[in-house]
Amino acid sequence: MWYNTKATELLGIDYPILQGPFGGNLSSVELVAAVSNAGGLGGYGAYTLSAPEIAAVDKQIKAATNKPYNINIWVSETDALDGAATDAQYEHATQLFKPYFDEAGIPLPPKPDPFKLRFENQLQVILDLRPKVFSFMFGTLPADVMEQCRKLGIVTVGAATTLDEAIALEASGVDLIIASGFEAGGHRPSFLAPAESSTTGTFVLLQLIKEKVKVPVIAAGGIANGRGVAGALTLGADAVQIGTAFLAVDESGALPIHRQMLFSDAAKYTTLSRAFTGRLGRGITSRVAKDLAGKEAEFLPFPLQTTFMSPLRKAALEQQKWDMILFWGGQIAPILKHTNATALMQSLIEDTTKIMNP
Repeated sequence: MWYNTKATELLGIDYPILQGPFGGNLSSVELVAAVSNAGGLGGYGAYTLSAPEIAAVDKQIKAATNKPYNINIWVSETDALDGAATDAQYEHATQLFKPYFDEAGIPLPPKPDPFKLRFENQLQVILDLRPKVFSFMFGTLPADVMEQCRKLGIVTVGAATTLDEAIALEASGVDLIIASGFEAGGHRPSFLAPAESSTTGTFVLLQLIKEKVKVPVIAAGGIANGRGVAGALTLGADAVQIGTAFLAVDESGALPIHRQMLFSDAAKYTTLSRAFTGRLGRGITSRVAKDLAGKEAEFLPFPLQTTFMSPLRKAALEQQKWDMILFWGGQIAPILKHTNATALMQSLIEDTTKIMNP
């Protein structure tokens, strides 16, 4: 059967369907449990959480499902030198963004405090908790960490946006590799070359990686229904990871307006932009993203740009100025149909079965 793959065997799941682990409060325990309980792999994006917060979430997930699930963190957490922005960087950013803060009627925020790294603590708590699956983005992990994961029985999953990144991940010893195509919503997890030059489509990237890499590959980006799943499996994927379609369901942590936007006409247009966080990510096209294309050198480095933009996002939400907000979403959003996670899973399974086993 189509669902018996190397990935389902490794991950201990019934169907090779993974839910994208969203960061920034977009993941929810309810969504993870719904996907895992339906035979897929739920995922929780924990890169903004402290170690105690990750432990608390893990406890809630374990109470909601006894099936495997994935916890995701970011290897590279900041693009700022020593975690801080310079006065000159702050000056440029304030000049560039002042018109938007003025329009929202709020003062410019002070220069963001230096970012304090959390990765070591996050990693330690994951090793302590021993989730079935640990996925990470924006880099590779050292050999000793990979060895510890192996000894603890934790399955490791890395993300690649290019063939070179997939080769580096395989050399580091990961169990599975996500081929993250540029159609995908959210941040581009590039780590060897600039994200702007790492823009291969999912189905091309999948085939390139399958040709050169031995570990199982998970296709991500532009997949939201049975046709997409069947297409990816036919091209050699061992599983798929679905983001936007799960972000749009009621169980996700996305705001109601965010979910509405994913089902609206606005979702036909998406943009890759650094304007909102300092790292390149795809969301529904907004005025700010359009206005500031080409001015990336004047943004603050990630994640200080996120901190800087936070009051503007809050004011724009309160004032319903949707064109000042980046609502994460992938290019596939216009075909979304489901607002319930379990119904989405059932539909993915049934439609893929019809296509793969007619």
